[in-house]
Amino acid sequence: MGEIEGTYRVLQTPGSRLGVQKTTGVSTLEPGQNLSTAMASSPAKTHERDLLIKIKMLDNTVEVLDIESKYYGQTLLTEVYKHLNLIESDYFGIEFQNIQSYWIWLEPMKPVIKQVRRPKTTMLRLAVKFFPPDPGQLQEEYTRYLFALQIKRDLAEERLTCSDNTAALLVSHLLQSEIGDFDESEDREHLKTNQYLPNQERIEGKILEFHRKHVGQTPAESDFQVLEIARKLEMYGIRFHLASDREGTKINLAVSHMGVLVFQGNTKINTFNWSKVRKLSFKRKRFLIKLHPEVCGLYQDTLEFLLGSRDECKNFWKICVEYHTFFRLFDQPKPKAKAVFFSRGSSFRYSGRTQKQLVDYIKDSGMKKTPYERRHSKVRTSTRAPNTDVPKQSVPFPEGLRAPGSPASAATSFHSVHSSAAPAPVRPIFAETSPSSVDPRTTYTRVPEKSTAVPAEEAERKATQQPGSPVLQGLPEERAPLAALVLKSPLGLTPAFQVNLNAAGQGSSPLLSPVLSDAGGARMEEDEEMKRKRYPTDKAYFIAKEILATERTYLKDLEVITVWFRSAVIKENAMPEGLMTLLFSNIDPIYEFHRGFLKEIEQRLALWEGKTNAHVKGDYQRIGDVMLRNMRTLKEFTNYLQKHDEVLTELEKATKRLKKLEVVYKEFELQKVCYLPLNTFLLKPIQRLMHYKLVLGRLCKHYTAEHRDFADCRNALREVTEMTAQLQHSLIRLENFQKLSELQHDLIGIDNLTAPGREFIREGCLYKLTKKGLQQRMFFLFSDMLLYTSKGVTGTNQFKIHGHLPLHGMLVEESENEWAVPHCFTIYSAQKTIVVAASTRLEMGKWMEDLNVAIEMAKKSTEKSDMLLENSVCNRSNIFCSLAVSPELPPRYLLGQAQRPNTITHVCWYRNQSLSLSDYLCMIQNQLSGYLLRKFKNSNGWQKLWVVFTNFCLFFYKTHQDDFPLASLPLLGYAVSSPAEADGIQKDYVFKLQFKSHVYFFRAESKYTFERWMEVIKRATSSPARSSLQLPKDDKDSHSD
Repeated sequence: MGEIEGTYRVLQTPGSRLGVQKTTGVSTLEPGQNLSTAMASSPAKTHERDLLIKIKMLDNTVEVLDIESKYYGQTLLTEVYKHLNLIESDYFGIEFQNIQSYWIWLEPMKPVIKQVRRPKTTMLRLAVKFFPPDPGQLQEEYTRYLFALQIKRDLAEERLTCSDNTAALLVSHLLQSEIGDFDESEDREHLKTNQYLPNQERIEGKILEFHRKHVGQTPAESDFQVLEIARKLEMYGIRFHLASDREGTKINLAVSHMGVLVFQGNTKINTFNWSKVRKLSFKRKRFLIKLHPEVCGLYQDTLEFLLGSRDECKNFWKICVEYHTFFRLFDQPKPKAKAVFFSRGSSFRYSGRTQKQLVDYIKDSGMKKTPYERRHSKVRTSTRAPNTDVPKQSVPFPEGLRAPGSPASAATSFHSVHSSAAPAPVRPIFAETSPSSVDPRTTYTRVPEKSTAVPAEEAERKATQQPGSPVLQGLPEERAPLAALVLKSPLGLTPAFQVNLNAAGQGSSPLLSPVLSDAGGARMEEDEEMKRKRYPTDKAYFIAKEILATERTYLKDLEVITVWFRSAVIKENAMPEGLMTLLFSNIDPIYEFHRGFLKEIEQRLALWEGKTNAHVKGDYQRIGDVMLRNMRTLKEFTNYLQKHDEVLTELEKATKRLKKLEVVYKEFELQKVCYLPLNTFLLKPIQRLMHYKLVLGRLCKHYTAEHRDFADCRNALREVTEMTAQLQHSLIRLENFQKLSELQHDLIGIDNLTAPGREFIREGCLYKLTKKGLQQRMFFLFSDMLLYTSKGVTGTNQFKIHGHLPLHGMLVEESENEWAVPHCFTIYSAQKTIVVAASTRLEMGKWMEDLNVAIEMAKKSTEKSDMLLENSVCNRSNIFCSLAVSPELPPRYLLGQAQRPNTITHVCWYRNQSLSLSDYLCMIQNQLSGYLLRKFKNSNGWQKLWVVFTNFCLFFYKTHQDDFPLASLPLLGYAVSSPAEADGIQKDYVFKLQFKSHVYFFRAESKYTFERWMEVIKRATSSPARSSLQLPKDDKDSHSD
């Protein structure tokens, strides 16, 4: 089999679990060394012949660097960064094509001559090496400008694949940043001479249409919009490495901030998050990923992929090592002790700064206080208004700005070469001008930032951060977006960064660098006040953001079925072909539709947030047109949704009939990604329609009839109302069937719980009077029987049925006086009589009312099929038409392999609560997602988390892109309120959750978001359906724990 040639143990990082201590990686530097001392101690013979290295910059200009032949890669990198005056240099690298014509990165710790075999004929190029998940993490405006150039390069080289609309939108922003406001004739002339996309003529009309809407947008804003749109694309920052799996299927491997990705074609089929990976290694052409046992069990924990050659395999392994270290570790890796006699495997380790170190360096050095002034970078080709006094976009960096005494400044020199001299896949976009028109000493310089700043509303899109990314630990605030106001230069077209001797007279940068401050930082308070007012404050904007946030969660829920569960059943060949077709042919089209819908919402919100021009404001600051267009399309999928009843039934039958499928089903429910009972995810498409109806109703209520978005919202509401009317009864049946199926797995001693005609009514805790006194029991009320369990749960985390009482002939009476027990009532049945007590009078009233309704319905057994649900659920309150709008249990995946995962039934048991089917149906309108800052009662800092509220529970993620939650908090029994003065919370928009002595504080980004979280949590934990009984005022006791 051969020895392992290279291995890298993926150390657990703070992002892997909440509260884990910091860890560091391993480096090949000697103890006490850093990169600069290592380079200085490397002997270089001055008499060796020099090398002329050609480097293509991101603007397609070519620089020729004269270096000594023994120079290390780090020295070359340092000289290029100095030439560009690049501060956030660690995001970048230099790449070149080897003999096999695939791109590899220049290694800092090796001599250049040993890496670039033919330096005279090889064209190196500067490129972005590490793509952060959010461009807001880039603190320098100049860095964002270079990232935008990288996006332009990727578009031209067809690396960043996207739809025609998205491509046209990206190119329109690039046009705005380079040549300024829209002018049709000049735009067309510019597009003829500059190729942004292959075959861009097809979408030239769309490009011009989008560019017309960017009037007044500054170059800095355009750069930021390019990055905002690009980062949401699936191919953002992706570099494919051809491979095959064990079965020989051709795939593409890639690496990103979140982990190792697997693609089939351009479709991502799997993600191995860093938190799942235990070790990466390679053996000849085989790339091996060793996963943690809890991810896929103790067997088959090592995945194997075959690459084209050993060199390709090692190259990909190195990139993985570097990405993991850069994004996941806090500190620069510690030196690795060298072997005395021999060593096994590669000693390669990442030797640069981590993202956290880079951010701290920018913050501590004060660089962020002097951002660049970004100007239009291109010359218009119009013959009507020639301008000969326009400089090139790339200007040689003067020697005087280099560090004095630097060996590099004495031994190297740069020569600018026009980009046409170098082979390039697309025509150069940056125009050459006469040398006489520009002073060669003109440089890109920094402009002091004024102390005044434009206020902004906080926004979650500015702080999208990855699991385990050390930058994100303890983030106190969401990040600052584009400045709302821009001070334009009185000059015309100037260099992107221009020398300015009268710096005091200049305005602030058009794009303020966002600040990544630690919790409790000195500038946090004033930053908060500035940020809060910068985003749109219209209520419609926050409603649109709610649609976006919940759509992201919904799409992740669909992926549990379409990606994860599909993979599990295919891997074990556990599902019959007919059932596979029935299940996935219904859910796949819905999933694909919502993928496109989500991208459309993201693009609209990005434009909405970036618009500052009054005359074009209405074009993007609305959501009704997007909703109307997609609701009409969604109507075509009604037939798919109506088949969900059949899908659930057939899946339940198959799991009973096929042992192999039952095992796969149960094992899948124990995986982290399956954070709810599996069949719950099949109900999400219909539940989502109900949410659309509620949100659109909220928008219509907010708008006046004259508002331009009102008509679209009203028509969209009409469309979705038609769909919900058709599917309302289906949803009630599906919710009932799902609950019965879930209880079938939770209960021992009852078979065929999903019998036709049986309806679930209520579950919860009551105290049964026994010889030993009152003892807690779990009760389950159905349309034909009442079940209760023995005390406690079994070793498999299930409930054992102890009593079975039919409803025919049953009688229920209040018996508080007879037994001298508060909230006590007696149940008489043909078999036996039992005495039970509820925790409060309100709970007793709920049980007695539901029991009496069920008994009456049981008498009419011939009519009970549908009437029970209609009378006991829908007539209480029409939940679809109304706009009334450590206590922690262990996560499902932390239980033993033989155990049943926790469900809401277990929460009822541990919290002494009860729930009815109407409560579950009301939960549909009380689902929410978004970023919140969380604080424990005795902690000082706030931690930013993506929070999903569903199924009476809060689920916590690091970001919305994570596949599974880090922790969960069931809310039954919790009280929600605003903090009291004694809590010492001096922040706005904070709500408090408390259960007995357990207290949590959560902080929202705006008043609207705060009110929405308070609303949904209150209604879920004490919803109208749960407190709708008309009891006397004096009898309504408060819930006691």
